[in-house]
Amino acid sequence: MNGTFAGSDQAMIAISASFAAMSRRLAAALVLSLSFLGSVFWLPAANAEGFWDDSFFDMPADLKQAKADGKTGLFLFFQMADCPFCHRMETTVFTDPDVMSFMKKHFITASIDIEGDVMMTDFQGKSMSQKDFAFKQFRVRATPVMAFIDTDGKVATLFTGPTRSAKEFLTLAEFVTSGAYKQPGMNFFKYRKEHSE
Repeated sequence: MNGTFAGSDQAMIAISASFAAMSRRLAAALVLSLSFLGSVFWLPAANAEGFWDDSFFDMPADLKQAKADGKTGLFLFFQMADCPFCHRMETTVFTDPDVMSFMKKHFITASIDIEGDVMMTDFQGKSMSQKDFAFKQFRVRATPVMAFIDTDGKVATLFTGPTRSAKEFLTLAEFVTSGAYKQPGMNFFKYRKEHSE
């Protein structure tokens, strides 16, 4: 009888060792699978690289360049690092090829960090931080805020919040490039309604 139990002990040890090896393989497979899924879902999203002009944040120089290039003006995107709506604009709207093409043709673009200490030159030629420029000259407290500036340095349109889509953003930009913003009684919402399909 002792021989029977000894054999079953050996069988149990063999099963335990086999189970342990299988458990280690499953655990390794699970770790690899989770790592792969993590890399898929947490990969950095496309960003607006190529959308922004290489600006030295010198507004008078940018206006001069916009005039020389025959552009409509400047596009200033007031944003901050922890703003999910800013991130959505930068990863879904500003990466759209039609938006990029249209904006490159008509505007010099600059992204302004409303919490930023990077120095810049305002439209009057004064040196100040980006956060001072955003707050003192545009009263930006929440983000995103989009400012379209004409070549005379005047605000053509100021839009607070994200657009719903790349198409709506293009309609907003066309509102400025068409000159519709100059029409008495016209605003973007009325323009959008008139130009929606």
